[in-house]
Amino acid sequence: MLSVMYRMVLSGRPCARGLCVRQYNWSPQQVSADANFHSARSNECPRILITGGLGQLGIGFANLLRKRFGDNSVILSDIRKPPNHVFHKGPFIYADILDYKNLREIVVNNRITWLVHFSALLSAAGEKNVPLARSVNITGLHNVLDIAAENGLKLFVPSTIGAFGADSPRHSTPDLCVQRPRTIYGVSKVHAELMGEYYHHKFGLDFRSLRYPGVISANANPGGGTTDYAVQIFHDALKTGHFESFLDADTRLPMMYADDCLRATLEFLETPNECLTMRTYNVAAMSFSPAELVEEVRKQVPHLSVEYKLDPLRQAIADSWPTSLNDSRARQDWGWKHDYDLPALVSTMFTLMQGLDHRAAKAN
Repeated sequence: MLSVMYRMVLSGRPCARGLCVRQYNWSPQQVSADANFHSARSNECPRILITGGLGQLGIGFANLLRKRFGDNSVILSDIRKPPNHVFHKGPFIYADILDYKNLREIVVNNRITWLVHFSALLSAAGEKNVPLARSVNITGLHNVLDIAAENGLKLFVPSTIGAFGADSPRHSTPDLCVQRPRTIYGVSKVHAELMGEYYHHKFGLDFRSLRYPGVISANANPGGGTTDYAVQIFHDALKTGHFESFLDADTRLPMMYADDCLRATLEFLETPNECLTMRTYNVAAMSFSPAELVEEVRKQVPHLSVEYKLDPLRQAIADSWPTSLNDSRARQDWGWKHDYDLPALVSTMFTLMQGLDHRAAKAN
């Protein structure tokens, strides 16, 4: 495991109080493979807990963080049993965000310094079980906020385009505007943004949040979100050659490839506080509709057939969301810049998914 040494200098990148750059010096000193996870010194890497770690982003983000800070610096957690390849790759622990005492013990016993709170019920899934969504997305958040404030943690809680509503500007939606979402998922995320900002001003909590677009990954199956069609199409194109979209052909929504999303999150977490002018930022990469995605996918799978069988619930949700986000503040304050556009996204997804299918077939 490589240890990281940080040197912050005020030059080269714009920020609210000057210009910020992150420079990294890598030490060749190796830490033994059996190093005690519970014996970190205060001048070492951040010690990170990820809740909801078996969801769409948790495993990928744990991999990214472990490459940066070492395998034993990151604890992945969930209430589900992890697959073997996840369990053996680095520390994993059972953590129920609704069990305040359990979560607090994990933070204290493992001397956690960063908490990445991915646990949530997504938009469509939340509408099907509002009491559970309220419990997980709001009560769980309150536990995390209190534990983070009590222990002086850096806390990241992702937000979403679902935090905007029908009264928000639809095009190039800014960071600050009327929100008023109409799903329990969106309401809970607005609540998280406001509570996090309140805890920052009231208690000095280093709270940070990014409003994620629809996130597309080859390593995670659809998980009950309104933008899931943009993942499902790749599975269907390779397996059956037929795709059914639950959204209308012309429904444009902001989207982002998972690697961009995870990199944005890490860069944001590493940005010095003095560079930040707000606690919640929009981040964007591209916007497209099902029809535009189908057109690009057919360049790889020309025989793909498509039907539009609308899901009234998800269509209503999508119609209340922005078609594009204005993320100029993130680009100005901490240098955010996406790498993947739609052609690069589609090409990468097919390359990765065909590789996954090949390895699965070889294993069988």
